Amino acid sequence: MKVLLSIKPEFAFRILEGTKQYEYRRVIFRRKDVKTIVVYASDPVKKVVGEFEIEEVLCEDPRVLWLKTRDKAGMTKERFLRYFGNRQRGYAIKVKAAKTYQPSVPLTELMVSSPPQSFTYL
Repeated sequence: MKVLLSIKPEFAFRILEGTKQYEYRRVIFRRKDVKTIVVYASDPVKKVVGEFEIEEVLCEDPRVLWLKTRDKAGMTKERFLRYFGNRQRGYAIKVKAAKTYQPSVPLTELMVSSPPQSFTYL
């Protein structure tokens, strides 16, 4: 099973380059059979730019999550904490192997009419 995630371009490209090895989420998909994340780079790119396999999904208090993932977070602690706010729980999707699409793909090629707010099962 694959999931389409909307990710800010700066983070999407860091994931595909390998400098960001965790994608953080406040809400996560419920299905346990999701193995691949398809990456939609949001505005201004607005294209599907690649995909990555999931190594694992961590679920922790955001402060604990930061301690476990900070070396490969691809963002500052301040931005991380601002993203999670006062939430009691956060998720970190660990990137196993990433692949860049050349060329990037419009959403319509995936039979998706609009970008997901959080995620869409494919």
